[in-house]
Amino acid sequence: MGWKVRLSLLACAVFIGLFSWAAIARYTAPVSNTSLSRFDAIIVLGSPADRDGNPTPMQLSRVNEAVREYERGVAPRLIVTGGSTRAGFVEAEVMARTAKAEGIPDSAIFEETQALDTIHNACYSARIMKSHGWHSAEVVSVAEHLPRAGLIFERTPIDWRVHAAPPLTPQNSAREIFATTMEMVKTVRYLIWARQMEQCQP
Repeated sequence: MGWKVRLSLLACAVFIGLFSWAAIARYTAPVSNTSLSRFDAIIVLGSPADRDGNPTPMQLSRVNEAVREYERGVAPRLIVTGGSTRAGFVEAEVMARTAKAEGIPDSAIFEETQALDTIHNACYSARIMKSHGWHSAEVVSVAEHLPRAGLIFERTPIDWRVHAAPPLTPQNSAREIFATTMEMVKTVRYLIWARQMEQCQP
């Protein structure tokens, strides 16, 4: 075999190895580190708003589910976390407006407006909790995001569990495949880079 063929085979082997590692990590990712059913806060992980500053269906599904959990008495407050996107809108601010429109009082909403990724979401939310003496949280996001979120939250000092927000719109197979593939890529990045290089002290 020529060197180009060998290089191609090596690249394929590395690609398969990395994605297999990510798949196993996601499959075995923790969903909780506690048996609690009531928490000090519900952490709503950020998602970009649309170009006009309105919540997208993905973002809206997260907030809607967090509101339902709040109304069920899972926790007495929300922490909405997410910083500014390319369009200039702050994810946490958009989510907070949505939660208020759905009846959550201002006093029960805490905005974390600096996070740029899920590591920041976890770290900065844990800092808010620490500053208020809170120790436990339910973490709300869409299902495909939660395995990576679990890998990240297991490195925080809080008691937590993840909770999936159901989609607002029917999910076709192409969209599901795309979302899962993107999360696989982000999981690979987390495992080989971000876990070591983007550490944050809660």
